[in-house]
Amino acid sequence: MQNNPLFHSKRMALLEFEHDYILENDVVALYPLKKEHIHELSEFSLNEPEIWTYSLVQGGGLENLTNYIHLALEDRKAGKSYPFIVWDKRTQKFAGSTRFYDYQPTHQTTQLGFTWYGKQFQGTGLNKNCKFLLLEFAFEHLHLQRVEFRADANNARSIAAMKGIGCIEEGILRSNCQGITGRRDSIVLSILKSEWFGGVKSNLQTNIQQHRN
Repeated sequence: MQNNPLFHSKRMALLEFEHDYILENDVVALYPLKKEHIHELSEFSLNEPEIWTYSLVQGGGLENLTNYIHLALEDRKAGKSYPFIVWDKRTQKFAGSTRFYDYQPTHQTTQLGFTWYGKQFQGTGLNKNCKFLLLEFAFEHLHLQRVEFRADANNARSIAAMKGIGCIEEGILRSNCQGITGRRDSIVLSILKSEWFGGVKSNLQTNIQQHRN
């Protein structure tokens, strides 16, 4: 990412939905999600349906995955979200997907979520590398003040991962949305710009480096 001249422009403060951003380091690359990526992600859809246990939009099975990607791309077209596909450079394989959504430039905020990875990529440090790139982009190039995260309050693995990168828990939204099996309680966590520069960034960098060693 550092070699891309786009990121050296002080004028770049808005998320440009029509632009194809590529965020990368030596471990991972995040590419804009495309319609044709259904082929790269289909193995997870067919063989690991449990990935979407807590997802509000199901992706298990080719029909659901096709709809999942279609909705993500329609939201990008409408300026509502910016979805990425995740490429693991170590294995030379596509690993999953993530996105910015609920982007509000007036309030300088966004949510980061719809994140999932295939089983072989979970617990490998991939998620921390992805989150570092996304948070760096949000705070240092979009100049946002707050990045919010939400998850099903019962999704212990996801909550632990968010806290592991430095998210602060804010509370529970009770019965705030319709889940797959009924009403869902959602936990809300966040990172503020001051927290990113006040220790979250350096701690995450250290954590990533330790995992590589």
